[in-house]
Amino acid sequence: MHIHILGICGTFMGGLAQIARSLGHRVTGSDQNVYPPMSDQLASMSIEIMNGYKAEHLEPCPDLVIVGNTISRGNPALEKVLNAGIPYSSGPEWLYREVLQHKHVLAVSGTHGKTTTTTILSWILEFAGLKPGFLIGGVAENFALSARYSDSDYFVIEADEYDTAFNDKRSKFIHYHPKTLIINNLEFDHADIFHDLAAIRREFHHLLKTIPQQGRIIYPQNDEQINKVIEMGCWSELISFSGSESEWSLTDMDQDYRHFSVQKNNETEGKVAWSLIGEHNAYNALAAIIAAYDVGITVETACDALSEFKSVKRRLECIFDAKCIRIYDDFAHHPTAIIKTLNALRQHAGDARLIAIMEPRSNTMKMGVHAETLASAFIAADLVLLFQADTVDWDIAKHMNELGDRCRVFKDIEEIVAVIAQQHQPGDHIVIMSNGGFGGLHKKLIDVLR
Repeated sequence: MHIHILGICGTFMGGLAQIARSLGHRVTGSDQNVYPPMSDQLASMSIEIMNGYKAEHLEPCPDLVIVGNTISRGNPALEKVLNAGIPYSSGPEWLYREVLQHKHVLAVSGTHGKTTTTTILSWILEFAGLKPGFLIGGVAENFALSARYSDSDYFVIEADEYDTAFNDKRSKFIHYHPKTLIINNLEFDHADIFHDLAAIRREFHHLLKTIPQQGRIIYPQNDEQINKVIEMGCWSELISFSGSESEWSLTDMDQDYRHFSVQKNNETEGKVAWSLIGEHNAYNALAAIIAAYDVGITVETACDALSEFKSVKRRLECIFDAKCIRIYDDFAHHPTAIIKTLNALRQHAGDARLIAIMEPRSNTMKMGVHAETLASAFIAADLVLLFQADTVDWDIAKHMNELGDRCRVFKDIEEIVAVIAQQHQPGDHIVIMSNGGFGGLHKKLIDVLR
């Protein structure tokens, strides 16, 4: 079968392309933003990518078009699909029909930490010999891939609450029907499609309705919003962690959480020594350990797996380490995620200077939804450099007063590079936070410091 994917270079759609190719289909795709690492992954599997969304990309007609959720009516390729009567499907619908309905699905949901937790869980299952299929919203360094199909009974998936397609405004995760579900946390995000937090809770409640009675829901006991979702109705087994009444907890943590122990019913079941830092990552790991335990993997084996875990691209990834200066690349685009990232680095760096460089790029950030809380997210940083892109609808500088002189706002990326070139010091920890390419800032800073 010839499958053409509209929006193929997104992490989810690119992952689908790799899975479809592994199933033996001929796969092509279109996108207007073609760049590594996804473009490289697709090219390695002989998947042809066409630039833009021209109607002629669909000539001769493919057997099926999978439509990404960034594609809307008026898109020339989508109009061709509808006018010509070409069979089409959303990505989540196709994935369930062709793959997930035959598997034990382990899904990872929540506002923050989905990609890291999904990657950790996939690696634990791989280490234990289960060889799972997976679809992750980032490049897992242990696999050098973001998606894989396998004959395993298990499939691990990052369960996103964003909408499904132009004709299906339900959250993508509604289609996955997991038997094991992690909900890491729940906050307001995606203001472009959700009116308020109650609307997000409603989608998670619909997700809980799809979990079988024998299924398990793993969540932090002290998360108020998750508890509100559960109170709306839950018919599956609940497994909580990090609460006073929880069966699972962490203990013996060192300052930056590179070492900790896992307890079940107040008994130590395993000890972790790994390369990741930060309290948030330790709890991501705990959620994954519990999910792995649910499919028969011992805590000891899971902890051993973490000792060989290599994280995910763009999740506090150290991309430069020379001349006593480190640069980290991080995906953080929500105040809570920024806080967790900077606190992790502060715990790790001690008294060293911490420089945060951030591009408010998500739709929610560009709309100014977090304008009032963004400044307080940077309290742990010594110097804050923010980029005011033309697409940002609010004046960033006016909302940064509480940070005083340690915060500067720029409209030119080259000026940010110049500041770092002039002011960098030995021992600096510099973290670049963006969910996009940031105009090539990462390479520009590395070139300057090198």
